[in-house]
Amino acid sequence: MTGFETLATPQPTQNPDKVEVIEFFWYGCPHCYDFEPILASWVKKLPANVDFIRQPAAFSDLWAKHAKAFYVAQALGVLDKVHADFFDALQNKHQKLENEEQLGAFFTAHGVKEADFHEAYNSFLVDTKVRQAAVTPARYGVTGVPVLIVNGKYKVDGKSAGSHEKMIEVTNQLIKRESTAKK
Repeated sequence: MTGFETLATPQPTQNPDKVEVIEFFWYGCPHCYDFEPILASWVKKLPANVDFIRQPAAFSDLWAKHAKAFYVAQALGVLDKVHADFFDALQNKHQKLENEEQLGAFFTAHGVKEADFHEAYNSFLVDTKVRQAAVTPARYGVTGVPVLIVNGKYKVDGKSAGSHEKMIEVTNQLIKRESTAKK
């Protein structure tokens, strides 16, 4: 089988009973934006034995600010509601969403109470997750996005697979391989 790389050092998964798929992405990445509708459709059809995890990468200060928006949305329970809109705001509307004030306006426009936003934005939990987003990609050998990591063992990206659609095909094959190995 081709279209992926095997990680030199396999990484532990959160739940050993499931096949874990991690997507590394950045909201400012046009490739991630193009991949998102394909990925979102695929995620809806994943088998019950697959855990899908979105993982923002924070390769720079700007990426970290967008990762913070992701974790604020996650903490507030509105990630499903704002994820696609955040991509759209950056990619199509070219909005500046880089500081507490700008992000606050985005979140309140999506029905989040201003006080709730600021509490999450300034929380220890969100801050900790943003710091982790800066170091986690290196554990998987991730240097660009979008990337899918299957079960802490395999890295699938556009370069190895050839296209976004092929990334999904290769990932499906790896999920089948790992599901069989777990039985």
